[in-house]
Amino acid sequence: MYPTAGRSEGAGQQAEREPTGSASTTIRAGELEVGYIDGGSGVPLVLIHGGESDRTAYATLRTHLGAGIRAISYDQRDSGITVNPPDPYTMGDLGDDVASLLDALGIQSAHLLGTSFGGAVAQHAALRHPERVASLTLIATTPSFALTGEPIDKLLNMPYDDMRRAVDDFFVTPGGRAELRSRAAETLVTRDHEQRARRHAAARQHEVRDRLGEITAPTLIVHGTEDQLAPYAGAVLMEQRIPNAQLRSIEGGRHAIGMEFADTIALWVRELLGVRAA
Repeated sequence: MYPTAGRSEGAGQQAEREPTGSASTTIRAGELEVGYIDGGSGVPLVLIHGGESDRTAYATLRTHLGAGIRAISYDQRDSGITVNPPDPYTMGDLGDDVASLLDALGIQSAHLLGTSFGGAVAQHAALRHPERVASLTLIATTPSFALTGEPIDKLLNMPYDDMRRAVDDFFVTPGGRAELRSRAAETLVTRDHEQRARRHAAARQHEVRDRLGEITAPTLIVHGTEDQLAPYAGAVLMEQRIPNAQLRSIEGGRHAIGMEFADTIALWVRELLGVRAA
């Protein structure tokens, strides 16, 4: 058995962040034992978490998605309770893992929603397995690590305590700090040095600018205009190059728009998925 990717919070804290009526479990998907949360019923929507988060990161968005959506969030390699081999991997491997998870769950195709690093994973999944992807929602992400620049390098090299203190600078708007500071910080989970190094190495290889025209799925791009970690120019480029894409901007939004503006984004997602209001 491979060593599991661990996290610092206790089981009681973790359970408090999972959606009502749902519980974490694992399933064999390819070479991985994948931790996931499967909640609701209806159109399948796979939620792909960011680089420093895990399957529980979408607790806020889930509360706004409403009826008619089966929301599935899972732990990527070196995340949460997923068990994976201690070997290097690429963004393409992480995209393949999405298809393996769908196989394990008996789902032929699903809508994908990814935030930040998860949005990059979603892009690779859509390029490598177009027949499995009904639509894409890309939140606060980029088509290339090369577009991110100095702020992301600064964040990735921070000790975890410093990263949590940096929430105000990078993640939430001044107006959202009082309500969201602690919740945004809680989505940042700890990994050991090897796990962190593997994920950061994969992120630095992310480059699909010249392949965006190959994405066939209807695509919703949601981006904050003041995102320092995934600059807004990357969102504009994705809208220009993905054939069936629409960019919806959040004026003044920073990197945690998926949490801070979850109610608005959930409405846009329901519209994309063709799910009528409850």
